[in-house]
Amino acid sequence: MKKKYVFMALAAALAVLFLLALVIGSVSMPLYETAEIIFGQLFGRASQASEAHINIIYNIRFPRVVLTMLTGMTLSVSGAVIQGVYQNPMADTGVLGISGGASLGAILAVATGLSGISFLALPILTLVLAGMAVSAFLRAMVSLILSYMEEGQMREYLYWSMGSLSSTRWEHVRLVWIPILLGVFYLLWHSRELNVLMMGEEEALAVGLNPYRSRKRFLFVTSLVTAMAVCVSGGIQFVGLVVPHIIRLILGADNRCLLPACALCGAAFLLFCDLLARTLIAPAEIAVGIISAVIGAPYFLYLIQRDRKGQMR
Repeated sequence: MKKKYVFMALAAALAVLFLLALVIGSVSMPLYETAEIIFGQLFGRASQASEAHINIIYNIRFPRVVLTMLTGMTLSVSGAVIQGVYQNPMADTGVLGISGGASLGAILAVATGLSGISFLALPILTLVLAGMAVSAFLRAMVSLILSYMEEGQMREYLYWSMGSLSSTRWEHVRLVWIPILLGVFYLLWHSRELNVLMMGEEEALAVGLNPYRSRKRFLFVTSLVTAMAVCVSGGIQFVGLVVPHIIRLILGADNRCLLPACALCGAAFLLFCDLLARTLIAPAEIAVGIISAVIGAPYFLYLIQRDRKGQMR
């Protein structure tokens, strides 16, 4: 019964934040007009709204909200899976070198001018490079290229690396939504297998599960969906660490409940962070990665401190 109410609360919070993210911004929009614009554009109905309002809602805010939810869902579910695979509640997708790979791909796109030629250059290069090597090596390559970049190119990369959804367009959504949803659905569908894997290698072998192959599949899918999310959203940190940990405290470690709850909570959490990023200093904007770090970093320090106290006892 407790789990049912938790899921209901998460779904309600996500719905409220979804609506707020659409109507609140540098230009406030009435809810009824926002709904009219979206339904009109989706189903080909005539709208009485102005072209400017249609552009704001449907071409700017709506794709941003959709991509924010996809990114939050992906990072939180991936974080939960990585924590389960490594049996470490403080593990994150960064251990796979995905963030480093994304940074190297992004900086190559900027330095070579590809990001100015096509908006697809950043995501595609990122995806190809993500996970190719360990994070330390990739960060070294980023630093090397940064030292030879012009000031404008450096500013473009640094803004991306902070995590930003401000330039989101429908093209970005169409690029990633299918692989992200397929990958996340795969992880949710195999949540029971992840439970078995967490019991240890001997228990997994006893029920006919090859732990080595299972880990490889989980890590491959997690790397893929995380790379897709990171490549269009930038370096958004701590979502995959904080959200799974909080949900695990509430619902327990059973991945059959943990993963879908993380999907809802991750989408809601990043919507909340992005809403703050757009409104705190409006009409200017803060990178959403800064907001998530401000919220997540203190919680991470709390986890470290709690873990040290536990080891001392």
